[in-house]
Amino acid sequence: MNPPRIGLRCDAGPRTGVGHLVRCLALGEEFLARGARVELFGTVHRVGWAAAQLAARGIPVHPGPDTPAGLVEAAHRHALDALVLDSYELDPAGAGALRAAGVVTLAIVDGDTRGQDADLYLDQNFGADTADAHPAERAPGDGAPGDGRMLAGVRYALLRDAVTAARPAAPPPAGPTDRPRVLAFFGGTDAVGAAPVLTRVLLGTGHPMEVTVVVGRPEIEAELTQVATGRGQSLHLVAPTDALPTLIGAADLVVSAAGTSTWELCCLGAPAALVCVVDNQRDSYRRVVAHRLAAGLGELPDLVASGLAGRAARAEAGRTLRALLASPQRRAALAARAWATVDGHGRARVADALLTRIADRTGVLKP
Repeated sequence: MNPPRIGLRCDAGPRTGVGHLVRCLALGEEFLARGARVELFGTVHRVGWAAAQLAARGIPVHPGPDTPAGLVEAAHRHALDALVLDSYELDPAGAGALRAAGVVTLAIVDGDTRGQDADLYLDQNFGADTADAHPAERAPGDGAPGDGRMLAGVRYALLRDAVTAARPAAPPPAGPTDRPRVLAFFGGTDAVGAAPVLTRVLLGTGHPMEVTVVVGRPEIEAELTQVATGRGQSLHLVAPTDALPTLIGAADLVVSAAGTSTWELCCLGAPAALVCVVDNQRDSYRRVVAHRLAAGLGELPDLVASGLAGRAARAEAGRTLRALLASPQRRAALAARAWATVDGHGRARVADALLTRIADRTGVLKP
């Protein structure tokens, strides 16, 4: 029996970020572990870390077709059994065209399915399995939690090997410390420039701390080198690294964007404070904060606003951070709830579902 051939259609770049690629990479690792052939179709532009991740796993990269006809042609040329679509930019008709051509499709979405007609949909965001996240009144084919095509909620969170391998056996306790170690990162490229804003808010609390910021772009690094530290504070800048799960595990507090890294933080039991940096994070961000899986620092446009509104938003974020820095108990409570929410087995559940669809389509048993 020939191993299944799985395609991943996503892009990564300085302005688009690496979130789509990271979750596709996690799913790719699962399929590779099961003996499948995995190929990526898309652009990985000026993101050396991401390109190195693909090369290290032997995942070839091909140009990413953007049209429905191009997707079908690429799928047939590479003899794909299934194609995973993870993009906000692709023509929504691509999924239906692939299905009509006999290629099983999985559309990874964040709330809005964009009218795609896929075999399966994956929305890994917290609370996505509730009726208000995917209403029953959606048109047929749009995917809803009860129709068997929507894989919804953090039960299906896609996490890389490096994250699941670092998951502790129990949520880590938070001990008292005079200078908490704070890790700040905002995606592989920090496409929206959140790091300088949040670093200034952090240091502006006046609390002693050791801050490490993961810097994805030279212009972000240049701005951060101009940020002044206060008494008992230090600031270290590091490049994107494979050791991020280790850095997370060593931190007393993590400050991050409310994107795909949220589920990595939960799986690792990290006490975290999140900022909503783009519109498509808003619903998940609000649910995560409401259920106290992480503290909320607000939305980036509010934090960068000028005038009284911006000062008020930054002051509120600063108060939240100051309370967390001063209270091991608050940090431990966040970590415990987060750790219990994401078990790290989501990608296996997604792979099972996709391979079952392939078997139903082809009559070949899944590995």
